[in-house]
Amino acid sequence: MNTSSTTRNLVRLGPIILAYAAFIALGMPDGLLGIAWPTMRADFGVPLDALGLLLLASVAGYMTSSFLSGALVARIGVGRLLALSCLLTGTALFGYTLVPVWWMMVLLGVVAGLGAGAIDAGLNTYAAAHFAEGLVQWLHASYGIGITLGPIIITTALTVADSWRVGYRVVAGFQFVMALAFVLTLSWWSDRETSSAEVKREKRLTEYKTPMVQTMRLPRVWLSVLLFFLYVGAEVSLGTWAYSLLTESRGVSPQLAGLLTGSYWAMFTVGRILAGLYAKRLGVDLLVQGGVALALLGSLLLWMNPFPAANLVAVALVGIAIAPIFPALISGTSRRVGTHMAANTIGMQMAVTGLGASLIPSLVGVLARRYSLEVIPVVLTLIYLTLFGLYRLSMMARIQTQIQQETTHAD
Repeated sequence: MNTSSTTRNLVRLGPIILAYAAFIALGMPDGLLGIAWPTMRADFGVPLDALGLLLLASVAGYMTSSFLSGALVARIGVGRLLALSCLLTGTALFGYTLVPVWWMMVLLGVVAGLGAGAIDAGLNTYAAAHFAEGLVQWLHASYGIGITLGPIIITTALTVADSWRVGYRVVAGFQFVMALAFVLTLSWWSDRETSSAEVKREKRLTEYKTPMVQTMRLPRVWLSVLLFFLYVGAEVSLGTWAYSLLTESRGVSPQLAGLLTGSYWAMFTVGRILAGLYAKRLGVDLLVQGGVALALLGSLLLWMNPFPAANLVAVALVGIAIAPIFPALISGTSRRVGTHMAANTIGMQMAVTGLGASLIPSLVGVLARRYSLEVIPVVLTLIYLTLFGLYRLSMMARIQTQIQQETTHAD
């Protein structure tokens, strides 16, 4: 009995532990590029805004594998998909360190995106079906841990080995370890009986079979999608360009700039962890509006840079401010667009995050090359100001949605 009980506990806890580890590994590469980019672009002899091409390639792969993840899970299973995805990501990251020309780097960006997208979508699909809501929140906090470790790894590599390639090889090694772990634990990822609560949660998610065309006709749906496009674009932009701004425009040492960039993701992670404790008490609206308002204040502080420690305070403030925004926006989707439209809208929101994460940082790079790296906090300030206004507008649209739903129920 003891052996049987131990085995059941292992099968129950094993996927949770591996999922957390995989999300840590998933976040690591996203914390590398911003710090590695100045040295990387010098090695390849490409201009400042060439980063946009690599981001677009990665997002193309990410969106493709995310879109196909459902069919892939049905065909080969979650465990095999995760193992293959980690192998693809590790191969691409290691390949970055070997290729001699830039266009090969861009092609590998597609491969890295394919792997990352499948890991993200595959684990989220599994977690939605098998994990309690609290465990899912901690799962996304694990991503923050990974993206916090990324700048530490790459800064250490640049300081000790004077090479961005060493940092990428270390992170590639983590991906290979995760691939092996998923291969050795394939039996853990087979379908298991779900609790009644899980079944009810899944039924609520898929209860309404609203045609996508009907959803896409509603302005409030596109307003909700736009919120995600702008938010993710702002989040990734500061994480990507903070190091370049601090080192190339403000004379901050590479070591200190690496720590400051790491503090952005560290405070982001802390904010995600704390959000799980106070989210129900504060509510979705206060979390989003308060987070955007604080992020706007941090962006203004970074723009004005009025005192020596302003860079540190501003970057950390934006990091902790934006942490609860994404989960809160997800939670409030049905309230913004209506229950019947929520499932389709959530899919559209997740798809557009990839575009926001590539197009907005790319645009920032173009503007920085044409004008100055000091344009970065200016753009962030404008985005957060726009986000605040659009969210207030979505709240007004939500009132109309609630009136329509009440009228429908009355009829």
